Formats: sequence, C-alpha cells, structure tokens
Amino acid sequence: MRTLCASTLIGEFFVIGFAGLVAMKDPHLTTGTVWTVSGIAMALCVLLCGVLTRPGGIQLGWALQIVLIASGFFVPTMFFMGAVFAGLWWASVHYGRKIDEAKARFAAAEGTEEGSPA
Repeated sequence: MRTLCASTLIGEFFVIGFAGLVAMKDPHLTTGTVWTVSGIAMALCVLLCGVLTRPGGIQLGWALQIVLIASGFFVPTMFFMGAVFAGLWWASVHYGRKIDEAKARFAAAEGTEEGSPA
C-alpha cells in the first residue's frame, strides 16, 4: 500500500507546484502567499510519504485530498484535479491493502511449505 500511496502523493506534489504557477496569475493573491501555501502543501506530500505506515498516516492523506479539492476555489481546475487525485488516493489505499493481504497470504503459505518434512 505504501508504494501506491507514495506514488500518488508524489504526483500531487507536482500538480500542486503547477497549480501554484497558475495561481500566481490571480491579481488578488500575492506571490508570497501563493508559494507559502503551495510550498507547505508540497512539503506535506513528501512528509506524508514517510508516515503512511504510521497510525493516522492514511487519514492525513485524506485530509490533504480535501484541501486539494478545496483549492479549486482559487484555481478552478483544481476541483477536477483534486477529484482525480482523491480517486487515485482511494484506489491506492483500497488496492494497496488487498495487495498487502495477498503478499501476507503468499508468505504464510510459502513458510508452511518450507517447514514441512520432505
């Protein structure tokens, strides 16, 4: 699960950076504000890659998805991109858990076969 979720977060890192470039065109937003918010969100993406397996890591990822969708109020395209990445996040969590369970089953089956007498 960690690999799939981390891949999604790294993709979001780049999308947030590009959204920051688009947001700079808004005359109501200052450059400092745009890059402070974008920089914090980008740093969170990278930091979340390291805490995915800890308690609350997945929930923090969901919070980031909500913030990404809400950023559509400043960059309207982010409503769509946020929804796409929320879907990718769901798929990463859902299918990642299934893959982890399958790996555990295969490892357990392989361990019992190796331990049996010949």
